[in-house]
Amino acid sequence: MKYSIRNGSVTLSGNTILEEVDFEVNSREHIAIVGPNGAGKTTLLNAIINPELFDEGIGDEKFNITKIGEFNIGFLKQIEFKDDRELLIDIVREPFKELINMEKKIQNLVEEMNTNNSNELIKKYTDTIENFKLLGGYSYKKEYEVMLNKFGFTEADKEKAISSFSGGEKTKIAFIKLLLSKPDLLILDEPTNHLDIKTIEWLEEYLANYKGAIIIVSHDRMFINNIASIIYDIDYGRVIKYNGNYSFFEKTKKANYEKLLHDYEAQQREIKRLTSIYERFRNKPTKASMALSKLHQVEKMELIDKPNKIDMKTFKTNLDSIEQSVKRVLVAKDLVIGYDKPLAKLNFEIMRGKKIGIIGANGTGKSTLLKTLHGVITPLDGELSYGLKVLPGYFDQSLEFITDSCVLTEMREYNKELTELQARSALGSFLFKGEDVYKDLSILSGGEKVRLQLCKILYNKPNFLILDEPTNHMDIASKEHLEDILTEYKGTIIFVSHDRYFVEKIADELIVFEESGASYYPFGYGEYLEKIRKKQPIVETKKVKKMIEKAKIVEDKREKKVSREKELQIIENNIIKHESRIASLNQELFSSDVINDFAKINSIQSKIDLLNQELAELNDNWEKLTDEILTEKNQD
Repeated sequence: MKYSIRNGSVTLSGNTILEEVDFEVNSREHIAIVGPNGAGKTTLLNAIINPELFDEGIGDEKFNITKIGEFNIGFLKQIEFKDDRELLIDIVREPFKELINMEKKIQNLVEEMNTNNSNELIKKYTDTIENFKLLGGYSYKKEYEVMLNKFGFTEADKEKAISSFSGGEKTKIAFIKLLLSKPDLLILDEPTNHLDIKTIEWLEEYLANYKGAIIIVSHDRMFINNIASIIYDIDYGRVIKYNGNYSFFEKTKKANYEKLLHDYEAQQREIKRLTSIYERFRNKPTKASMALSKLHQVEKMELIDKPNKIDMKTFKTNLDSIEQSVKRVLVAKDLVIGYDKPLAKLNFEIMRGKKIGIIGANGTGKSTLLKTLHGVITPLDGELSYGLKVLPGYFDQSLEFITDSCVLTEMREYNKELTELQARSALGSFLFKGEDVYKDLSILSGGEKVRLQLCKILYNKPNFLILDEPTNHMDIASKEHLEDILTEYKGTIIFVSHDRYFVEKIADELIVFEESGASYYPFGYGEYLEKIRKKQPIVETKKVKKMIEKAKIVEDKREKKVSREKELQIIENNIIKHESRIASLNQELFSSDVINDFAKINSIQSKIDLLNQELAELNDNWEKLTDEILTEKNQD
């Protein structure tokens, strides 16, 4: 397949959003589109899906849209649920209608062969079996089961109607259906929104190995970096291509800008010098010829356009003069967090200047911990104490306001001592300038809401920041600037984020929420990830564990390990036997003694089906036991 746009433009409501679009996607290419909020990323996606939105651009090349080959496009916004009463299991099975129909056809053929022994019927049966196998008939069920599990749906959820799920869950279901449909061109607009890190990592690996073409818009830089090999940057209405991942693009764009700016400024200096010589000597007879030659030099120059500035429009804050807290900022001892039931029990202390990142699956207690630290939720048990002179500032991802008025009123209501001039000045540093301060809160974009909340909190110069998903709704430029602010910040930070790039850059210690509870690690995300990849044991607390454990515990663990390894060996032997038996029976199906005996065919096929069912159970048991053994090894 090939899909290309040359010299296209897009105008919406009389405003030209994109002036000069040169874009191309070929089979198996993985592309990311980047640019600041409002640059036109989603607009470009919509135009790719609906080419009628394109018009002639301002470039010299002739406007043209080319499509080569038959291909289908999959876009999340096009996924609809026709009937809210439909069950989840039926929704995720829809992309496999052909295989499900083939299963029914195979069953019907088997039943028909009991009374009809024609060669034509036998050939139809064998051809159908072969096609079923080639199309993934023996693996499609596992495919949707894995996806449901990775996106957090339980076995019980399968039989629920779509109407019983929340809006966010419905979006996930639509996303699963889209991925299972495997379109030739997969278009994803912010696919990592509201996904936890483990799900993002799984999705990242899935898309990296996706055999079709992909176009992604995302603010998740690590996600882009690990999937895309081509970057299209929307810059001042133009779409510029970079052949490489996000790290390459980031480095190349900066280098290109600096070179172009250097060349432009050098040329301007030379023009000024030559023009000055011409003006100085043009009226002197002995120098007139030389002066004229300088003017000709200027006229012959191929002028370099001044490069567009890299978007530096971002917020500013003054946190240089914060009051210092005591060394021990916060101590949690046997702290149990949760609402109606415990989610985790934690023991940790936060020292002044530390920056602690909190990661883990959705619903495990990350935001609950922050709410507990800030006093929004009462601990279920344990102790929590702040040190002296600790001034917390809490950012809540819900982005709720205390008024229903405008930006300026909200700022002054939060900081009641502010004059209007002081409030406007503070808001201006967070890009609320002029009439923007009178914007109604109900019409603010996600990014504007984040900037307003940060402005309110940071104005008081807290020395302990408690941040719950601060980068949600931010474009990449704003994320990078917030990273710079927090890197230079002299106070203490504890934050929740699903942005791995952000976590890796800011956090020097981690609290990781898992199914078994929460653990405190005295190192950053990069080292944590490296230990997991190398399957190295992870030290869970700062306290040194006892070097010698009781002999009985060691012996019990050893015996348990030996028992599990024996069980694993038995399962592996059974898997080999089942696979061998299935292969033998498949050969027997097509033997001369059987091929015309429908009763034998039916009997052998029943045996194969039973063996396949048992084999699937053996594989599941093998995976579960292997995971348990691996988990124990990591814990040792």
